[in-house]
Amino acid sequence: MFSKEAAKTKTNNSKSNSSGGPPTLNMISEGTRLTGDIHSDNDIRISGNVEGEARSKGKVILTSSGRVKGNIRAGDADIAGKLDGELFIEGKLVLRESAVIDGDIHTKTLLVEEGAQISGNCNMGVDNISASAKGPSELNSPNTSFKEGAA
Repeated sequence: MFSKEAAKTKTNNSKSNSSGGPPTLNMISEGTRLTGDIHSDNDIRISGNVEGEARSKGKVILTSSGRVKGNIRAGDADIAGKLDGELFIEGKLVLRESAVIDGDIHTKTLLVEEGAQISGNCNMGVDNISASAKGPSELNSPNTSFKEGAA
């Protein structure tokens, strides 16, 4: 009924669908309160309240209704809500007009919309990402330091 060739094709297709599917997004919805750290290989979207660190190898999105009391460490970030903590972003950081940051910023690239508020220091460029800060590329190695060029 089935040939060996058809069985091989079916097996190969199932493997490619699981690895090539749409990106995964972790969501903390509005009205949700989370106490503790979030560590993810995928993007994180925060519309609720988080007390702890948000760490992602991908992008962290903090919506206008989102609040974080703790640090954010990510590859990229888009902030429209309130952050009481530091930002460690390896790539691009976007601060929307409703963003309120109470803490230092360490990023390679920064885009700030008119109206965004920053109370803290801003350090830009690859060399300015703190050497003691663990980058998102080292999520599974909590005792290592961030090194430029680490993959």
